[in-house]
Amino acid sequence: MLESGREATMDKVTKCLMLALALAMVSTNAAARTKLVALPERAATIIRLDNPAHTLVEEERVLTLQKGPNQIDFSWAAVHIDPDSIRIRILSHPDKVRLISVSYPPGEAALTWNIYSDGAWEENVRISYLLTGIDRLIEYKALTAKDESKLDLNSLLVLRNFSGEDFGSANVLLDYGEAFEKSIQHEETKRMLFLSTKSLPIRKVWTFDAAQLPWDPEKVPENVGIPVMYEIENKAAVGLGKFGLWGGKARIYQDDGHGSTIFLGEDRSDFVPVGEKMKLYIGDSRDIVVTQRKMRENRTNVRRNRNEQIVLFDTDEVIDVKIENFKDKDAVLTLIEHIPGQWDMVRCPQEYELKDASTLEFEVPVKASDKVEFSMHYQRKNVRP
Repeated sequence: MLESGREATMDKVTKCLMLALALAMVSTNAAARTKLVALPERAATIIRLDNPAHTLVEEERVLTLQKGPNQIDFSWAAVHIDPDSIRIRILSHPDKVRLISVSYPPGEAALTWNIYSDGAWEENVRISYLLTGIDRLIEYKALTAKDESKLDLNSLLVLRNFSGEDFGSANVLLDYGEAFEKSIQHEETKRMLFLSTKSLPIRKVWTFDAAQLPWDPEKVPENVGIPVMYEIENKAAVGLGKFGLWGGKARIYQDDGHGSTIFLGEDRSDFVPVGEKMKLYIGDSRDIVVTQRKMRENRTNVRRNRNEQIVLFDTDEVIDVKIENFKDKDAVLTLIEHIPGQWDMVRCPQEYELKDASTLEFEVPVKASDKVEFSMHYQRKNVRP
């Protein structure tokens, strides 16, 4: 009985010692993970904003490696990192330091790199990953001259950080403009001038889309305005053209000639590739009037089935166009016409450009207090009733 009691007591002591050892090991592992999570401070950080959906972060750190295997822990708790995008690159001794394996502890936002080093030294590494939650917006401020011949364009970057990560100092890169160094903390917003160009030549253009505006303004009870835009070419010849311009909100002002400015309007620009035009809408004008009338629409080459029902036919159509300029300055009207299906142009004295199979775009100069008139004669093929 005494021996049994001693054995029971020893079992209890052994179990307590094992439990204490297990807890100590867990505590040690937790402490080690906590220590390893705090990698050496970033030596340099680059935040690339080329992609609007994801942000690429590249950070350089200096690891103190021992000869042989090294366990390096990387954690991103509460930080919006794509785990599949995390990469590490050896910089100082790429031929003597090798990444052996990567493991992911279960249930944790962390990974462990198993790195083998041929010697004990400090190693520069680059860690890269895709980060969500860094929101970038582009804003434009445009100031036109009083005569509307030139424009000063400023591009501003609004950077908002909701990623869960603090960046004490980082080089921020878009795909155009100069890189700049900024610090930005989690839940912080910063607004900075990113690009500034002076005296860009502009063209003021009125745009009439036949699919959207009434053909005969006299038959519409309200006044019909034609949208007016400033066009800026993204070309090297005018001081741009080095890169595409990201889309963003644009506010347009005009110099009033007396040391102040007039607010003309607000628009949102789409992405403008190199060689294309940025178009900024500034309002509707009633100084240009477009009147269109369909003068002919005859069916030709009618085809019928056995029941004498019409199944296909061609058409012969004529549209008359009149553009009147009531301004005291010359103007250029962009006229957009639509001819659906298969068609052939029979006669049109006005030059046009095909934007797609059914869209024609005319650039029509109209002198001050003058008008331009022309007709489009075309035939549509294989029209179904």
